[in-house]
Amino acid sequence: MKQLLQTLAFATLITVGAQASEHETATKEHKDFYVAAKALVTLGDEVKHEESTLDGGVGKGVGVDIGYRVSHNFAVEIDMTYANSDVTEIDAQGEKEDVTGKYITSSLDVVYMYHAMHDLGLFVKGGIEYEVENIDALDIEQTEVGVIYALGGEYEISHHSALILEYEGSTIEGPRGSTVLAGMVYSF
Repeated sequence: MKQLLQTLAFATLITVGAQASEHETATKEHKDFYVAAKALVTLGDEVKHEESTLDGGVGKGVGVDIGYRVSHNFAVEIDMTYANSDVTEIDAQGEKEDVTGKYITSSLDVVYMYHAMHDLGLFVKGGIEYEVENIDALDIEQTEVGVIYALGGEYEISHHSALILEYEGSTIEGPRGSTVLAGMVYSF
């Protein structure tokens, strides 16, 4: 009986060691640095501004993430986006004025990636965000700091590239609202 237990323990150690080695090889094959180029759509939001209301419409823009994979599941990244969004100002008398808002956002994020399948990864992201809002027609130019949070997925199409889809929200209140982003990730 003792010899059977020793044999089982030895076989278990060999199996666990082989699995760890396979995981380590897969992790080493994954490239550390990456860049993601994205197109984005802002979903808009309604906020109070002085004695009027700003109602944000759908906007569009571009974004880029520059990241470093700290481990197989964790990464840190710097994100930057630029977006134009239609904004309607509704004053206290109910009169409306349509204008355009410009938004430049940057953030420092931590990303956790869950590898659901070999080619598919699901991720959550959180970080600190800095946003510049500029609505020239309404003399609004302000900067804010907040927290950014995101959910998304990455589908690997080659060893160095993947498609990405992401939903992003923020604690910064403004007519820009939440954002949906889609694009391509390149690892090197």
